Amino acid sequence: WTLYKNRHLLCFADNHDVTRIASIIQNPQHLELLYALLFSMPGIPCLYYGSEWGAEGVKGGGDDAPLRPCFDKPEETALTGWIARLAAARRGSPALQNGSYRNVLLTNLQIIFERRTEEERVLVAVNADSQPYTAHFDAGCGLAWDLISGQKHDFGGGSQLPPYSAFFWRMER
Repeated sequence: WTLYKNRHLLCFADNHDVTRIASIIQNPQHLELLYALLFSMPGIPCLYYGSEWGAEGVKGGGDDAPLRPCFDKPEETALTGWIARLAAARRGSPALQNGSYRNVLLTNLQIIFERRTEEERVLVAVNADSQPYTAHFDAGCGLAWDLISGQKHDFGGGSQLPPYSAFFWRMER
């Protein structure tokens, strides 16, 4: 699906040379969703230091100092906890690490895609809207477990996606 087939490329939302993503994103509630996509798409997710707690910094005037601040110590925020859960989910999932990619449902504000290996199938669902969304699609099975929360998901009757939500549904065999 890409020019670099079967290659594990480094993927990032920001780095030392560009404005930090927390300074770019217009809706702060999209930040967690952005990281859910980063940790579920093909490639190797990379976080620039400080971005895991939402550090801001704007590139400009030929001076990159705002992008490269010195932090006294790490911060624990809701975002750091979220990213830790995403990293654990990815670490424990062969499909998220190495699986094929296939779009299942795509709208302007929602996406569901499949990551699959021979041993595992995961559906990633994201709702970037401020309104709930009911996704109707053929999941290919009735139940799954969310790798982020550990909760069971039943596909019967449509999948409810709360506002600003993301799920990594491992399909039950």
